[in-house]
Parts: sequence; C-alpha cells; structure tokens
Amino acid sequence: MPAHSSIADSSRSIDLRPTGARPMKQPAAVDFAGLKAAFAAQPLFEDKSWQLSPEAWPLSPDQVADLEQIGAACLEFHHALEKLYLRSASGKSLLRNHSLHAPWVVDYLERGKPAQLVEHARDPRNAGAFPTVLRPDLLLTDEGFVMTELDSVPGGIGLTAFLNRLYAGASGSGREILGSGDQMISAFYDSLAALRPELPSPRIALVVSDESATYRPEMQWLAEQLQLAGKQVVCLSPREIFPLENALFYDVGGTPEKLDILYRFFELFDLPNIPTAPYIFEAWAAGEVAIAPPMRSFQEEKLGLALFHHHRLADYWREALSKRAHKVLTKLIPESWILDPAPLPPGAVLDGPLAAGRPISDWRELANASQKERDLILKVSGYHETAWGARSVTLGADSSREEWAAALDRALDLAPTHPHVLQRYKKPRRVSHPVYEANGDLRADAQGRLRLCPYYFVKSGQATLSGALATFCPPDKKIIHGMQDAALLPCRLTA
Repeated sequence: MPAHSSIADSSRSIDLRPTGARPMKQPAAVDFAGLKAAFAAQPLFEDKSWQLSPEAWPLSPDQVADLEQIGAACLEFHHALEKLYLRSASGKSLLRNHSLHAPWVVDYLERGKPAQLVEHARDPRNAGAFPTVLRPDLLLTDEGFVMTELDSVPGGIGLTAFLNRLYAGASGSGREILGSGDQMISAFYDSLAALRPELPSPRIALVVSDESATYRPEMQWLAEQLQLAGKQVVCLSPREIFPLENALFYDVGGTPEKLDILYRFFELFDLPNIPTAPYIFEAWAAGEVAIAPPMRSFQEEKLGLALFHHHRLADYWREALSKRAHKVLTKLIPESWILDPAPLPPGAVLDGPLAAGRPISDWRELANASQKERDLILKVSGYHETAWGARSVTLGADSSREEWAAALDRALDLAPTHPHVLQRYKKPRRVSHPVYEANGDLRADAQGRLRLCPYYFVKSGQATLSGALATFCPPDKKIIHGMQDAALLPCRLTA
C-alpha cells in the first residue's frame, strides 16, 4: 500500500461526521499530513500526542473470535463477583451444596471505603447492576492474550470511535475496521438508554469530574456526535448538576431540564471532591435517575482478579462460572495475590511467589527475590488517586532491590485501607507495524509491543464487542500504556 496516499481533498478538510451523513472515502493507507490535520482539527486531542501510523492494527478472525469469548467471560466474571461479594457480606455459604464461608472476601473489598459507599453497594436495589462498558487491558504475549486488569470506567471511548472513522476503509477491500459504522457511538448510547427502557428518548448526562478532566474533550465529542444523531445527550461537570425535589437537573438557557441517566466518568475515590455527590445518591435512591457504571466500589477493585486465583475460592469460581468462561479466564488472568500483612503461625507459608527459591512467610521476604523471581507487578487495587493510568505500578524486575523493597513496604503499610495486588508479569512479545517518524518518513516494520483494549457494551445481558484500541509501544517499554512514544490505533479484521 502507498505510504503517502491522501485522505483529504485539496483543502485538506476531512469528513468526520456520522457515517449516515456522507460516506467517507479513503484510499488504502492514511497519509502523515492527513493524520496530523485530522488530529489538529479536533479538541479531542488537546494536550495529547502519540506516534502515527498509516494502518489500523490487524486482527485475525481467530483473534476476534477470542475477543468475543473474552467479553462474554468478563461479563460472567462480574456476575460471579457480585454473588461472591454479597454472599460474603451476608455470611451465606458460597456454594449450593457445600459449606464454604469467606467473610474475609468482603473485608478485602470494603477496606478503606466510607460507610455510605458500602451501604450503597449492598443496597438490594443495586442487585444485578453492572457496568455498561467493559474494557479489559490485554497484552499480546507468546501465550496469547493476558489480561492485566478489567476497567469499568474506561477512557478512550470517544478516541476509539474517532479513530475508527478516520481509518475506515483505509485497509483495502475485505479488511474492515472493528466497530465500523460508528458501532462505538451507537452501542455506547444503546447500553445507557437500556437503563430506562420506559423512556423513548431519555435525557443523558456524561458527567466528567475535574480529576478526570483530560478525558472531558472526548466525552464532549461523544455527546456532540449523539446530538447530531438526534439523541438528548450532554457532557457536564458535576457542578452543572443541581437538585429539584428528588431529581437531578441542568440548566438550558435558564430552563431546568431533568436528567434520566447519568454516566459517571469519575472514580469513586473522587466523590468527596464532587459537591453534588449527595444529590446524585438521593436522586438514585428516589428512582429518578439511573447511574452507570454503578457506584459499587467492589466492581472496580483489581484484587477481584486475585480472588479468582485464590486457592480457597477455586470451587466457588468453578460453580459460579460456565465451563467456557472459567477456561477463558483461567488462561487470561495471570497469577495474582493480595498483599496482606496479617501474621502467620510459625511454620506456615504464604500462597505466593518464591524468594531465593523458597516459599515465603512474610511478603517483605520478596525483597530478597532474584531478578527473575521479581518478574512481578505491584499496584494498588483501587479507590485511590494512583489506581489508574499505571501511576502506582512497580515492576520488580525493572527496579533495584532497594526500590522493590520500598514498594513492598509502602504497599504493606497501606494494606489496612488501600490493599495492593501482586501479579505475575507476562512480557508482551515483539511485533512489527508501520509507523511514521516525526518528520513523516515511514518505518515500514517498526518493532514494538502491544496492548489491546477491546470495548464491550452491555445490553440485555450481552456484552457486544464494538471496537478496540491498540497501543503499540517501543520494545524497550516494560509497562505499556498511552504515551508519546506509542502509536494509538483502531483495529481491523484481516481477510
């Protein structure tokens, strides 16, 4: 495919309207100048930059089939996690025909949470409430996909939808963009509107906090695209919401307009910084507004993946999940452990990694692990300002002994209020993809490592794959996330 074929007319304008407005016509590859112009024209990309590529990331039919199964398994995981949480909280046996009690599960999941949030999570009216958007973070390894976490408040929805449009048709005949036809936008809306099926045209607010302000432009862009499609969707700051009686409103030219559905783009640890948070809880309790994702903190704890691998819960997961979902998750989730400094009796050892070839009885003994044994990721589980964006992540093998020991000490000191998770590090394999240099020259086979973020939108008990964002990082990057050195790409299905 030509490296510099144009996606724009002579005025360099680019059609990024909804696909129903006018079909986008693009040649086989997206040129450097066209990409730069498209990104510069959109406030969606304010203060963000990354490497550019002429092609969407290729996925084989088998890989897409795997992604479909992963989405179904992730939704089953959420159902099983809710049951585990509620049964642990109520003191009920986890199994139908055998006695298995695990009060320690709810202790882990509720550590450091305010009483109101705990009460809300356990409220019977919240039973069966799950995130409407699921985004697992997948690394492409020699063993296939590995899931490092399952995000319920993911960024990148608008960005991926934008990239899908930009690259649509750019991969040639028979190679379609995953999520073409604005599936990301329509599925996002449908998953939210389904929360109020009695309303033919619900009024929806995408509420973005100051803590999450870097994502506000893409949420504004999403709202604008849905408005163009005739939907009542707005993007608001929490300060723009106000209560009247038990409902939530916002101002439209001096007229209060009632909100039916609130999509919260803020983490639960941020609630104390949101002055309208009490009104949000009150409106939900009165049945006046539906909220997605639910404000149930146990659904946003990374330690849920460690609970999946806990040896005392093995029978529970086998009973709670379908055979297919259990098989998919067993392969997908790397070994993970919850760092708990609770003392052990003499002679007991932890269910955890080895240090110097021997079992450990104290997590701090991992400071003596060899570099190979330190192929471990340490990160805060959730409900903390560093729990997103890889800000709390420490890779043991990439740290000095002193740095690794300090990270372990810090994690154990915080355990009573902010549990940390230890996860086996699975190194992404090297792959190649064309990438533009900063001057526009094309490197046809740039080397790097891949993180894939598929987006699933939940409606009627089904998780529908509607797009995926590929993050292609240089090969020397151990922890893969969005960065200036990475290329961010939509995905395409290969013939």
